[in-house]
Amino acid sequence: MSTINLPAYFASIKKKTGKSPADFKHLAAQKGFMVDGSFKPEVKAMEIFNWLKEDFDLGRGHGMAIYHVLKEGLEY
Repeated sequence: MSTINLPAYFASIKKKTGKSPADFKHLAAQKGFMVDGSFKPEVKAMEIFNWLKEDFDLGRGHGMAIYHVLKEGLEY
């Protein structure tokens, strides 16, 4: 099984959108996907993917990287 190089994904996302993972956490909170800095368990991955595609034209791989950061509460 291959591993995902998250820093490379985030560099690509930053180049495309101008936003860091921390920016996406803030935006996700504004959209109601997070509360008190934690990802809401009822939020489905497809909601995140659709938001990122619609607002930032990010594909599934980049969406998975952002979703992973939001869900796991990671700092990048």
